[in-house]
Amino acid sequence: MATSDTGCTIVPYFKLSEENLPKFKAMCQEFVDLTDNETKVQYYGFSFHGNVAHCREGYEDAEGLLAHLDNVGELLGKALEISDLIPLEVHGPAEELEKLREPLANLDVTFYTLEYGFRR
Repeated sequence: MATSDTGCTIVPYFKLSEENLPKFKAMCQEFVDLTDNETKVQYYGFSFHGNVAHCREGYEDAEGLLAHLDNVGELLGKALEISDLIPLEVHGPAEELEKLREPLANLDVTFYTLEYGFRR
């Protein structure tokens, strides 16, 4: 493998109805506030295209990603009650992805293996 990067990203897209879009947007600052206290988060934020929200997020490694999901789990549950997760991707090196497959097995995840690159 041509990388020593252990970074993992989770790439969720949330499809929302017109009615639920404002409710979801109201939750975004709560997500940001909760995530801001995490030690292994590298970046985190929400962007929107019409009624689709994307959470742009990256973590130092698989443990950071799992700690995040544990941290925001209750709020994420509420968000998923008013949205549809369309698609869900996880990107990272093979060794880190192996740590995520079982904990994320209940979700419809597509795993992308990082093979080449660097992080500064």
